[in-house]
Amino acid sequence: MSLCSVFRPLRLAPAALAFALLGACASTGGSKPSASVNALYGQLDQASKGYETALQQSREGNLEASQLTLTRSLDQLKEAAARCGNTPGCDPQKFFSVFDHMLRLKDGDFGGDQDLDSDVDPSQAALAAGKGGAASLPQAQRSVTLLHGQKLSQLIAMNGPVKAALEMWLTQWRPQLMDAYVNYQYMRFEMWPQYEKADLPEALLFGIMAKESGGKVHAVSRSGASGPLQFMYATGTRFGLGVDNGFDTRFDPAASARANAEYINEQLRIFNNNLELTIGAYNGGEGRMRRAVGDDTSVSFYDPRIYNQLSQETRDYVPSVLAAAWLFLHPESYNLRFPKVDGAPGRVILKRPASLTELTVCLGSAGGMSDGWFRTLRNLNPRLDPQVTQPAGAQLQLPKPLERAYASRCVDGPWPILAGDLHHAVVPVVQAPVASVPSAPAARGSSRYKVRRGDTLISIVRKLHCSSVQEVAEMNGLKHHRLALGQTLKLPACR
Repeated sequence: MSLCSVFRPLRLAPAALAFALLGACASTGGSKPSASVNALYGQLDQASKGYETALQQSREGNLEASQLTLTRSLDQLKEAAARCGNTPGCDPQKFFSVFDHMLRLKDGDFGGDQDLDSDVDPSQAALAAGKGGAASLPQAQRSVTLLHGQKLSQLIAMNGPVKAALEMWLTQWRPQLMDAYVNYQYMRFEMWPQYEKADLPEALLFGIMAKESGGKVHAVSRSGASGPLQFMYATGTRFGLGVDNGFDTRFDPAASARANAEYINEQLRIFNNNLELTIGAYNGGEGRMRRAVGDDTSVSFYDPRIYNQLSQETRDYVPSVLAAAWLFLHPESYNLRFPKVDGAPGRVILKRPASLTELTVCLGSAGGMSDGWFRTLRNLNPRLDPQVTQPAGAQLQLPKPLERAYASRCVDGPWPILAGDLHHAVVPVVQAPVASVPSAPAARGSSRYKVRRGDTLISIVRKLHCSSVQEVAEMNGLKHHRLALGQTLKLPACR
């Protein structure tokens, strides 16, 4: 039995999967659609209109009616999608187009748990109550999706380069995407408020960070770009990043997010809110982008007049950032589920001296962190050398759920002892062999010789048995090895 014949309607999340199956199953002939196909297309149109009605009801605060309308329209859409797979002549691309349209409509517009595909579990990105204002931060899928009055999703063209980048993030780059998401959730309370103040969408911040560093605060590129958002030194200085008591503030998550937001807004003003050109300027340099664009800021990034002038890195960078931002908004629509992360900030006051590396050892895999907590501890304490022992009484930042784990694992018992023993292990130092410096040859004495008839420079040197024509010529300043009868030569003394 084929997969197509057993396809059944699913909850819409994975309506995207349903559409993908339809793409493999349906026949798309070039003939005029049959009555049954037209009926399916009509059902698809009704589902789309019902979805828009549900959105409007949600905006008006009528959540109960919105939920009923939403459920009805989604059921209608799933039913039509399932039937399309068994209907000759039905074009599944129409269902893909409607699905993409719905994704662009829905961002941040449904209240409560209503959503097209339940992108994120309601508790996934919610930050628990705690210090630092984390409790007031909105959930990830509810955060600002507008860019200067326009929905971010409306500004992301689902073209070939972006689709190709989506595939890369979902396959080869998937580990980096997942690491970036986890790293970001623990730094979110520092970084997102900077973007929120600048009226920029959180998904854009995540997209840039995922592509630039994967959320590694201390990342440094070969060109010298540094920090989670990879600022070059000169650009960072222009936006207030510099050295503070010996610390490069490009490595500070909050400071770098603030500087990045200022940069993005500056370039958006220059390029008349053209997001693709702005992102391209961030990667390839605003000077180069301005020269390429000239006065026509409405031009597409993909216009050959622009695109062909850019480096391959920038051509890849722009769609990669946009694709990561899109996945941040619509993960489950692409069969992607980000892990649940409690990113509430916490603090501990050390009860005993410890370095970040020692704390990583004694915390182990607390909270289910199989990769350990080293990266998170470094990201949250960027000014500290992870190898340097911090004194008792020092205050460190860490995720709030780790406060209890620290108290139970890192204050008393075997784990801090083990961690300290490993950290203070003495590694033998192997002295590199000292290269012997050849002693300068002892100064040779000299003697004098009076040139006789028939002498040549070669015959004189042969009598010495310890020198060369070149040495004797240089000692006497002879040119072309010419000798004069009666000339007195200085010769090296032979031993």
